[in-house]
Amino acid sequence: MRDIQYSDVVEAVAAMCIKANTELPADVRNKFEQAMAEETSPSAKEVLRQLLENADLSLETKLPLCQDCGLAVYFVEVGDDCRVVGGNLREAIDEGTRKGYADGYLRKSACDPLTRANTGDGTPAIVHFDMVPGDKLKIAYMAKGGGAENMSRVTMLAPAQGWEGIKKFVVNRVAEAGPNPCPPTVIGVGIGGTFEHAAKIAKRGLLRTLDDTHPDPEIAAKEKELEEAINALGIGPMGLGGKTTVLGVKITMEPCHLASLPLAVNVQCHSQRHEEVEL
Repeated sequence: MRDIQYSDVVEAVAAMCIKANTELPADVRNKFEQAMAEETSPSAKEVLRQLLENADLSLETKLPLCQDCGLAVYFVEVGDDCRVVGGNLREAIDEGTRKGYADGYLRKSACDPLTRANTGDGTPAIVHFDMVPGDKLKIAYMAKGGGAENMSRVTMLAPAQGWEGIKKFVVNRVAEAGPNPCPPTVIGVGIGGTFEHAAKIAKRGLLRTLDDTHPDPEIAAKEKELEEAINALGIGPMGLGGKTTVLGVKITMEPCHLASLPLAVNVQCHSQRHEEVEL
């Protein structure tokens, strides 16, 4: 059994929170530059230029890429041959979140659903745990802003609706969202499982990099099909028109009940803020 120190988890989580909120991922920057080269709309080019400038300023000043630093969402893989010593893993993640959001001057947005009273420290974090073989602890962090998360949806399709029903729902969801999630967006699509599991796998798909191609050629082709259909909407960067409404579509598909076809669409903003660490 391998021991991992509680304090190491806290420090790693805090560092992820700060880095993800202040450093635009390289794959996202590359997509912005590619989109600028392909766009013909002056307004679309200008928005993309400003997004790149914003990223440069954030990197230089260590100020957040966006004022909405989101809720802290984690996907945690716990090796069955490792353990956290000196404290509880869940508590370490929350403490690291508090430290990261405080040290990085990140806006704390966690609040009571009804009174709207702010918890004051960005916690409790949303944490999804999975037990896996091995002696490693892998923690993936995602900053989930309200504008994009509010545009996400879960539905239960009839099995007979199949791929065409899935495609129609996903494209319509992006069309209805319009400029609200600060496009160009990244779309996570969860197909299968159950009502709640579809939402989880849709969000987990957003941890993939934009230049990652799905290992299943059929699913990779469907991701490309959705990306092309969404970009054909012409919503464009920040909703001002153009060819670039979405930077990428990431599909995660798992078995479901024979009477069901669960579908989730999780929307992420253009900054695609996420980080991973392995301890």
